[in-house]
Amino acid sequence: MTALHPIDGADARAVQAALPAALDGSRPLALGFVPDAGDTVPDGTAVVIATSGSSGIPKRVVLSADALRASGEATAARIGQGQWMLALPAGYVAGLQVLARSLAAGERPVVLEGRFTPEAFVGATAAMHSGRRYTSLVPAQLRTLLDAADDLPAVRSALAAYDAILIGGQWLEHHQRDRAEELGARIVSTYGSSETSGGCVYDGVPLDGVRVASVDGELRIAGPTLASGYLGDDELTGRVFGTDADAVRWYRTGDAGGVTDGVVEVRGRIDNVIVSGGINISLDQVERIVRTVPGLEGAVVMAIPDERWGEASEIFVAHGAFDPEQALHEARARVAAELGKHARPVGLESSPELPMLASGKPDREMLRRMILD
Repeated sequence: MTALHPIDGADARAVQAALPAALDGSRPLALGFVPDAGDTVPDGTAVVIATSGSSGIPKRVVLSADALRASGEATAARIGQGQWMLALPAGYVAGLQVLARSLAAGERPVVLEGRFTPEAFVGATAAMHSGRRYTSLVPAQLRTLLDAADDLPAVRSALAAYDAILIGGQWLEHHQRDRAEELGARIVSTYGSSETSGGCVYDGVPLDGVRVASVDGELRIAGPTLASGYLGDDELTGRVFGTDADAVRWYRTGDAGGVTDGVVEVRGRIDNVIVSGGINISLDQVERIVRTVPGLEGAVVMAIPDERWGEASEIFVAHGAFDPEQALHEARARVAAELGKHARPVGLESSPELPMLASGKPDREMLRRMILD
């Protein structure tokens, strides 16, 4: 067993400097938290990552050096190797993997310093060499670039400069992907989590060595990229990671979905469901439809108490150039057309900005507390 060494995940340079020793097993890192004095991890551990906690209490995911390497090698086999640009916090698995892939390729990553803006993205892209280029973004960052592309030709050029732009962490709307590809961007939509060393399904197809199955409607993942478990929580580890009769270890994702002819379809979180008037409604499905309405691309759909139906849903969105009343009307109409009238959101709440996590995801737990208050 080995002691953990805490490091500030917001300091990309520090993480980059510490990563070689983490990957050779001599100095495993604690990212995003300060370990307790007695916290130890199995030999071969590279990092323990505190998850974003977007919908609850953060978990501490133990990742071995072998799992991180397997993920990086499978990614290189799928999209190639080259120089990476880091635009995400290094304390989250997607950002960490940008640094790990750079190390494996023998390339110096370019770090986007400070706040993510179209200008910063253009500047970081310009600092890269002329070989193969890669980066990872979340959908909110891609939306920021798409919104600026019409007025800033340099943004269009920067988007088209990458051999692949990995998009993960949240659902990527089809119209956003279409718009990005119209501008010359090569988009790869990824699915995965900290428990799978980051994205392990690219454009619906599992990476080499990764297996995905649907059991009772829940997606489960097996392969060499799986985490060792959760730090200090054997009960949760046993519940989430299990071994089948063939001695294959599987991760229960908690996501609803299916696999057809080798292609994975993710339908949303199993637990992100409300019962409204006795009918189950997936808020993930409602949110995806709501985000197709102009002006609501960054909206979040949350459960609220309802005296008549028990539970209902409401749209939360940052102020923008749209008419809230018209946007709500259009959102309700689109949801009714696809899911039925019972699934329509009851209202729309617009505020100067939504609470966000450092990872670029909406802070759903903060929104939930705000609703309860």
